[in-house]
Amino acid sequence: MQITVTGHQIDVTEPLRNYASEKIAKLERHFDHMTTSTVVLHVEKNRHKAEATIHAKGVTLHADAEDGDMYAAIDLLSDKLDRQVLKHKEKSTSHHRDDIGLKRPFL
Repeated sequence: MQITVTGHQIDVTEPLRNYASEKIAKLERHFDHMTTSTVVLHVEKNRHKAEATIHAKGVTLHADAEDGDMYAAIDLLSDKLDRQVLKHKEKSTSHHRDDIGLKRPFL
């Protein structure tokens, strides 16, 4: 998966870029069909905001989070995306039983 980390009104340092990339990359353990991910970090006075868009096979997931600390905002963002990925995975899996269940004749 290709992860792009950019910043608005902030210089994205290497540790911050690595932290955001690691958090987003952990989402792949739940859903393998992710292709690209874009993380945008914003700073406005004391508000640190992180938002991300993940493009996966058949779906685009978006989330944003705010906190007083950028690392905490990234943590909140990854938690939100994790819930969205699990929800999408649950929807996409088939919960139907096989057709041979009760309709199979006895021999």
